[in-house]
Amino acid sequence: MQFSLEEIEEIVKEDLMPHLDKYTIFAFTGPLGAGKTTIIKEFFRQAGVEEVVTSPTFTYVKHYTSQDGKMFNHFDLYRLSKIDSFLALGFDEYLYDENSWSVIEWPEVINDLLQGSAISRRVLHVKLDYVEGDLEKRSLETHKLT
Repeated sequence: MQFSLEEIEEIVKEDLMPHLDKYTIFAFTGPLGAGKTTIIKEFFRQAGVEEVVTSPTFTYVKHYTSQDGKMFNHFDLYRLSKIDSFLALGFDEYLYDENSWSVIEWPEVINDLLQGSAISRRVLHVKLDYVEGDLEKRSLETHKLT
């Protein structure tokens, strides 16, 4: 799906929100500046989070609660180089909690964990990228991790 930056609200509504009932882990990949944080902010807004959402680049994770009490964990793993660091910080516990949602930017470092049988059925991969030749457009693909 290709979209312009002005269409983010619609893209989130049509391509991400319907997955909220089936998946509790959303793994966002894509190059720097492709719009991962922007899409996640809109995703949280549509899910009922009223707080200001910012990227947890330096804290690795931030927690938000929606108006109806849903718990969301926003991870940014850009600065993590090993899965062992993720595990040592106890972040994996959030992924096993079926009563909260985890949204992860830069999940590549924990791919082995995400593909583990205990949680893989609850992971949706969201890939953002630039559209070649048009800096104002992005592409979004969603699929189950395998």
